[in-house]
Parts: sequence; C-alpha cells; structure tokens
Amino acid sequence: MQSTTHFGFKTVDEADKAGLVKGVFNSVADQYDIMNDVMSVGVHRIWKNSLIDSINPRPGMHLLDVAGGTGDIAFRFMEAAAGSTVTVSDINAEMLRVGAERANKKGYAARAEFICADAMKLPFRDRSMDAYTIAFGIRNVTRIEEALAEAYRVLKPGARFHCLEFSPAVVPVLQKAYDAYSFKFIPAMGQMVAQDRDSYQYLVESIRRFPTPEKFDQMISDAGFSRTNWRSISAGVVAIHSGTRV
Repeated sequence: MQSTTHFGFKTVDEADKAGLVKGVFNSVADQYDIMNDVMSVGVHRIWKNSLIDSINPRPGMHLLDVAGGTGDIAFRFMEAAAGSTVTVSDINAEMLRVGAERANKKGYAARAEFICADAMKLPFRDRSMDAYTIAFGIRNVTRIEEALAEAYRVLKPGARFHCLEFSPAVVPVLQKAYDAYSFKFIPAMGQMVAQDRDSYQYLVESIRRFPTPEKFDQMISDAGFSRTNWRSISAGVVAIHSGTRV
C-alpha cells in the first residue's frame, strides 16, 4: 500500500512530495529572497541573525546548511567567523543556482560549496560537520525523522543541530490576525511579486501542518540528540530548536 503524506492541506503519495516541493521552489527561486522581505516585513533578517548567534560561529568551523539554497544562512555564518567554510545542501538546483551566483558576487565562492542533495540522504561522511543548520526547510521534507537521523549522522560528537522554522503555535491573542495575514496577504503578494499564488498558498499551509515546538523538540530528542531546547520568537511565529550530537 502506498504511504501518504501532506503537501500543504492536500494528502499526496509520499513518493510525489519531493517533486511537488521542487516545483514550488523552481517557480519562486529568483524571487525567493525578495518575497522573504515582503512576507516578514524584513523581520526574517532578525530571525536568521538570532539563529547565527545561537551557533556561536568560530574561526575555522565548517557548517552544513541544509535547504539553504540561496545562501542567506551561509553568508551570515561566514561573515561571523573568519576562515569558516560552508557546505550548502539543497534538493532544488534552481535555489542553489541563485545561491552560487550570490556567493560569487559577495566574494565567498572559495569558502562555500553548493551541493544538490536530499536532506533524508546526505552525501557526506559520518561525523564530519562542525555544525548543522536548516532554516525554513525541514517542514518541506517528506519524512522529517529521516532528515533528523541524517543530521545526527553527519555531525561530529559534541556538535550542534540548529533549526529555524515557522511554528503553528502563535500566541492565541494574535491567531485570528495572523491567519488573515497568512491566507489572504501572503498568497496575494506571491502573485504580485513572483507571479505564483499557488506556491505561497502551499508555504502558508505547510506551516499549519508542522508539529508544535514541543512535539518537534521531542522528535529531535528521539533522533538521539541530547540537551535539546527551543525558544519562540515574535510571539510564537517562529522557533529556534537545537540539540547536541552525542
């Protein structure tokens, strides 16, 4: 019997989800960073800076940034730590193209590599990475448990897993306004800026299908990580999760 999963509010065959997600990001790749500014009114920059602060980048560290195609996390990390390097991994070649172009323009080409890979089956050695980040990407993975297992496998003992993700647990007093903003404004702006309403409708829906911070923290712990913790930002709109590889 074919296993199923969710794609936004739709139920789809597990085998089809990766292709559907690729289609979304193929469509929005060139406008992705602009839309991040539009959707969050620029606040995504603060969220990403908070993620980098939680890593405490140090000179010479090598970061694996998964689902990091356009390079936003990678560039911040390299700016924060002299001599650091980043492997950017993403399932979507168009997002990686945008990231590699940005790396060349910013002068980071020698310190960053861009590799097309599935978060559930990473082509990297066991215990080889100093840190792992995934920002606004894990909710698009078909089987999150497998992505967490891969994160654990590739990290060095004592290294940290860091995840920045939207949360469905917005503070109750803001829920009605947040839903109106999400389901009316964001798809409309997706149509206006990226000429793609459906992709941004999916992205909004995918947030509502993601586990609560408490449940996701338990999933990280179940994958073997110790000292797991999380903190909400912006009234619960996003959360930063972390855990230590034993």
